[in-house]
Amino acid sequence: MEEKVKILAFIGAGAVLGSAATLAISKLLSNPLSINNKRVGNGYMSEAVKSNGLPGSKCNGMATSNPLTDEVVSEQLTRNIQFFGLEAQQKVTASYVVVIGLGGVGSHAASMLLRSGVGRLLLVDFDQVSVSSLNRHAVAAREDVGTSKSLCLKKHFESIFPECHIDAKVMLYDSSSEEEILSGHPDFVLDCIDNIDTKVALLAACVRRGLKVLSATGAGARADPTRIRVADLRESTNDPLSRSVRHRLRKDYGIDGGIPVVFSLEKPKAKLLPFKGPSGEEENPSDYQIVPGFRVRIIPVLGTIPAIFGQVMASYVVTQLAGLQVQMEPVVNFDRDHYEILHQRLIEHEELLYGTSMQVEVDVEEVMYIAKELWHGRSARDLSIKDVGRAMWRSINELMLVRWDKTRPASVSNLILLRFKEADEHESRSLEI
Repeated sequence: MEEKVKILAFIGAGAVLGSAATLAISKLLSNPLSINNKRVGNGYMSEAVKSNGLPGSKCNGMATSNPLTDEVVSEQLTRNIQFFGLEAQQKVTASYVVVIGLGGVGSHAASMLLRSGVGRLLLVDFDQVSVSSLNRHAVAAREDVGTSKSLCLKKHFESIFPECHIDAKVMLYDSSSEEEILSGHPDFVLDCIDNIDTKVALLAACVRRGLKVLSATGAGARADPTRIRVADLRESTNDPLSRSVRHRLRKDYGIDGGIPVVFSLEKPKAKLLPFKGPSGEEENPSDYQIVPGFRVRIIPVLGTIPAIFGQVMASYVVTQLAGLQVQMEPVVNFDRDHYEILHQRLIEHEELLYGTSMQVEVDVEEVMYIAKELWHGRSARDLSIKDVGRAMWRSINELMLVRWDKTRPASVSNLILLRFKEADEHESRSLEI
């Protein structure tokens, strides 16, 4: 009997302690979060934010114009603050970015800009969410099908980072909407449009207005995420969209490069599918265009690749806004045939100079590593990038691998990439010594 009384007593004590803990937690949750108990306005300010003395007023209904003084915001962006530093993150939070085209690429780019703390976003797209776009859209769900892409993003974004000022416009970018979309001095414009005419007009307008712009090229029909790059438009290859845009910008506006783009070195794995009308028979796609000039035929898309394109765009823009210098990997556009040419040229040169190629200790794969990773497809004497895009392909006709030290074998650690004339000069000096 005594043991039963003890057990009941323990149970009763546990219930009392549990009730007390629940009451305490509910009280805590009903109040603003606290970091080091530094109260500011209607919320609390972390010690890190307070020590930097950042000012505050009003932002999107908040008590301060610097959202980082809000306790919840500061905690939500704490990893970014730790990465960039508080002052750099403040630049990001004070920035205004325009994203045009909110499909697979644009929705992911906008989503990560939001999550990175960009303070103001303008989202522009005239199209609606479709069932088939759910395989690559950042936030859209089945309940969003049929709604505007821009309004869909705004709805979801407001629950993720409500402190961001979000403006959504259901419209097509063209000359008549240029002023409405590009006015307001945005810090960056993201071009995620897949229509050539609209894309060219937007990029030309950004150049004319002196706006920073980052453009996405074709993400469809590709599967290799390791081949995605950021470089000047002149350097993009294996992409029909960027090739057409490059041609049109040069022809119609006299713009020859100077625009950063996200593109893939991978050749497309598939082509546009034939267009079939309601009868199931192939028909003329232009007969079904809602907007003149916009593609009706479908290109197969692996949803992961547009998402990664968008993530790359967001990362590029956020680091730029924060003032963090990131050295992008140089684009080396050689095919395997080019590396085989360099390898064969090395063998023939060794036989000519030394009478044998027995000391060539590299194969084509190692030549690829030397030319691409060590010398970035350029002469060892080049101090800056000169040849880009297809010009780099042509430059292979003037390059060769030679030994740095003639007394050692032609190995990975003893081969340099030089132009023919430079190689002659280098070897004449080496042989004289």
